[in-house]
Amino acid sequence: MITATDVSFAYDGKLVIDGVGLRAGPGEVVGLIGPNGSGKTTFLRTLYAALRPRAGLVTVDDDPVATLSGADLARRLAVVAQETPSDLPITVADMVLLGRSPHRRAFAPFTREDHRAVAAALSRVGARHLADRRYATLSGGERQRVLVARTLAQQAEHLLLDEPTNHLDIRYQHEILRLVGRLPVTTVVVLHDLNLAARYCDALVLLDRGRVVGAGSPEQVLTVEAVRAVYGMHVERVYGGGRMQLIFSPIDEPGPGPS
Repeated sequence: MITATDVSFAYDGKLVIDGVGLRAGPGEVVGLIGPNGSGKTTFLRTLYAALRPRAGLVTVDDDPVATLSGADLARRLAVVAQETPSDLPITVADMVLLGRSPHRRAFAPFTREDHRAVAAALSRVGARHLADRRYATLSGGERQRVLVARTLAQQAEHLLLDEPTNHLDIRYQHEILRLVGRLPVTTVVVLHDLNLAARYCDALVLLDRGRVVGAGSPEQVLTVEAVRAVYGMHVERVYGGGRMQLIFSPIDEPGPGPS
């Protein structure tokens, strides 16, 4: 379980997130959504202790992340961040193998079990054929799939992802999020695409200007009124196969009524 209570953070004295809270229970996928500049990535970075909040508390399984060693945190949390270097002179297999580092002693060689975990992780994201390629030569979408594979190889019980569908075509956007949803882990994911968030997240936290303005199920959060207020867009909620989808139109054009 991942919890955050009244978390605030400031850059150069300017408050970027203010009193943000979140609870992601075992097996849940919780989406962080909001417009650009709303504080999603900053908040996510406080969850894995890349940033230290000026106020509030973040815990993993009731242990404050600020008290955990780097190795312990890596065994518990797997992270796909936006700022991963793209020019690393290593193969795809070696990049995914880095996910096994928390499970071995310093300077100990990788084992057959480690290599099996790498092969299985690459297969699950449809990237086994890339194993011998140089990571730096991959397309943006291929890199993203490899980074998700690295987190799978890490076998942590908590998964944090910052825009994992960036650069992916529509097929792999759905395949990656469907895969994440099937994992027996607790997941917090930053997403821009509200339809992907509605389809694959059990719960959503909607941020606007660093504050929580909505939290709950996708249907509770993605209301006509909330989308208009936060995103400045008309929205119509439609249903197919029992799933909610959003149809957007600019606010200065005639829009659909509430649904």
